[in-house]
Amino acid sequence: MKELKEGIHPKYYQTVIKCACGATYETGSTKEKINVEICSNCHPFFTGKQKLVDTGGRVDRFKKRFGISD
Repeated sequence: MKELKEGIHPKYYQTVIKCACGATYETGSTKEKINVEICSNCHPFFTGKQKLVDTGGRVDRFKKRFGISD
């Protein structure tokens, strides 16, 4: 492997990625700390569970407008 040129590359850290659900992952990154809101443990695509994030009742207004019931 070639040596990296001095002074032009960012510092590389061994870091831990922390998700809001509590999951942690160890990886290498140019950032010291990484916090994420959603990961493969809690993402609906991977879990098969749909989770609606309702901001200001938008989902309820949409359902009411188009006559959709749960």
